Parts: sequence; C-alpha cells; structure tokens
Amino acid sequence: MTFTLSAEHESFRQSVREFAAAEIAPHVAQWDKDHHFPVDVVHKMGDLGLFGTTAPEAYGGADGGFTSLCVAIEELGRVDQSIGVTLEAGVGLGINPILTFGTEEQKSTWLPDLVAGKTLAGFGLTEPGAGSDAGATKTRAMLDNGEWVVNGSKQFITNSGSDITSLVTVTARTGDRGDGRPEISTIIVPSGTPGFVAEPAYDKLGWHISDTHPLTFTDARVPEDHLLGERGRGFAQFLATLDDGRVAIAALAVGCIQACLDLCVQYAGERTTFGKPIGAKQGVAFQIADLAVMVEAGRALTYQAAAMKDAGAPLKDFKQAAAIAKLYTSEAAVTATRIATQVFGGYGFMEEYPVARFYRDAKILEIGEGTSEVQRILIARGLGLPVE
Repeated sequence: MTFTLSAEHESFRQSVREFAAAEIAPHVAQWDKDHHFPVDVVHKMGDLGLFGTTAPEAYGGADGGFTSLCVAIEELGRVDQSIGVTLEAGVGLGINPILTFGTEEQKSTWLPDLVAGKTLAGFGLTEPGAGSDAGATKTRAMLDNGEWVVNGSKQFITNSGSDITSLVTVTARTGDRGDGRPEISTIIVPSGTPGFVAEPAYDKLGWHISDTHPLTFTDARVPEDHLLGERGRGFAQFLATLDDGRVAIAALAVGCIQACLDLCVQYAGERTTFGKPIGAKQGVAFQIADLAVMVEAGRALTYQAAAMKDAGAPLKDFKQAAAIAKLYTSEAAVTATRIATQVFGGYGFMEEYPVARFYRDAKILEIGEGTSEVQRILIARGLGLPVE
C-alpha cells in the first residue's frame, strides 16, 4: 500500500486551491465578522464536485474516494476552517451515512441534491447529556400507525439549520434490548417536518461561518421507511461514521497547520526588528521549523489513514490509524495557532490578521468528532490495554 498522493490527487488539490483563493479568501474575514453562512459558495463547491468526491456516478458523484475528500478539506481549511468543516460535515456526516446505510429509495431521494451541493444534511448525535457518552441518548422515536414519532433534543449540530438544509439524521432510542441497554436507531427527519425546530444558531468562539444549531423534536412524525439502516444498529452506524470523520477532521487540522506555517514564513521574512527580519532570530526560526515538522507528520498520518480507508484495510487497523491521526493533528493545530499568534506578536491578537481567526477556530478540533480523551482511550484499547 502506498501513501503517496497520485498525480490526479495533486491536480485536484490545485483546482481546489485555486477555487479557495478566488472564491473564499477575499471574503472570509467579513463573513467571519458577520457570522455569515455563504450559501452561494456552497453551491459553487457543489459545482466543482467537492460534495461528490465519495459518491458514485449514479448519484452525480465522482467516485473519487476518501483521499480526494481529505485533499479538498485540507485545501479549504487552509483558507478558512469554517468552510472546510462545512464540506467535512456535509459529506462525512450528511452524505456518507445515507450512502453507506440507506436504502436505494433513500439514496435516490436525497443524494442527488446533496452531492450537487444544492442541499446540506446534518447528523444529530450529540445531546446535552450525551456527548462522548453517546450511549446515554435520551431522544426517543416510537412507532405509531406506520410513523416514527420523535421527541428530544440535540446540540452542536453542523449544517442543520441553513436555508438549504434538507434533512438531519437523528440517533434515537427506539426501545430497550433484552440486556437492559437502550436500542438506538437512526431516523431521517426532513427539514420542515412539523415538530422539528432548528433553534437559533450558536454564538460560537470560532467557526463563525459554519452553520451550527441546537435542535428540538416535539412529536415530529416521519414515515416508518425513514429508518436509516437496521433498527437497533444506530450505535454501530454512528461509530463507523465517526471513524471516517476523524480522518476528515485530521485533514482539516492539517490545513490549519499549513496556513500557520505559510503565514509565519511570510511575516517573519517581512517584519524587521533591530534592523533584521525576525525570521533571522533563532527564537522565531525554530518555532517556525516546528510548524513544518507538524505539517509533514500530520499530513503523513492523515493520508495514511485515508489510504487505508480507500484500500479497505481491516477495520481494527483503520480505527487505530484514524484515532492517531485525529489526536496528533488536532492537538498540533492548537499548538500551531498559538505559535503563529506569538510570532505575529501584538498583530496576532488583532482580528484583522488571519492568525487570530485560526487561533479561535483550532480549539474545536480537539473536541468535535471525538475528544482527545476519547482518542487516547481508543488508541490504548487498540494496543490491547484494558481501558474502561
């Protein structure tokens, strides 16, 4: 198995980089300031084929594989993390669960517009009392005359309340198992369903451009055939979804680190103190050298895991690689933004400089799609340690 990106991947990378430079970079500071979600750019991302990287041609996709998705996320994240996570969640949490577990009818109904970037989908997992402990889900879905009746709430759900959100997939308790554990299933709830409300968007520390809402369900009724996958398999389904998502978040983190490196190299070559560029001083140069190491290490871990996914590597091996990539890159990104802010000095504390935005955006990388603590548990278990 090789982890070197192909010529096709590098060509695709260049296309995404040019798109991000032309369509995102000139506007992103204002969007961030205004907390504006740019629907028109999402549509343009769809036109470029970014939402269709993992989908088959039958649904309008390119069937380009998981590595292609990571390349696109990295390049978007290099310009803005919010736009990068819009793609990451749109594909990894919106499209892929339907693509992986959906019936042919569900796929043909929802995927074409999602793949084309005309609509977005959210993944309703986290709740006020069920984050890392997803098994503590309180949301319920009960069958009544051929319909699922959903009641409960979700929080921190990306792409869930935009003008183009078409659905959310919701994990819910649909009964109890014989051993006393909850039976968790996944239900597709279309936007506009009576009783389903996307509450006002969060006022977040970072990811200001990303669409993120709490959700409430009050006797929200959907047809029985809106069950996604097998009844009672929701827990296993979202674990598989999160395995993929961890690698995608790692790609987003690599984009963040690369942005910090690029910004610091430029600034340290231009900013002078005591008659010399600050990059001539070891105290600055060594920190920037560390950023280069983080980029190379993080990229290698990320694309190794992505290649394993595309090659159909054993699940145990992929899960371990995904957790390692996510843990390293997310923590490295937080460190990288701190270094970049320090290199920029007082300017790094000013919102007019992009390092301030990357600094705010980076912290969530250690939390979303599995906290650093969860990753360490998974890695330890993968080593055979008896971690509770």
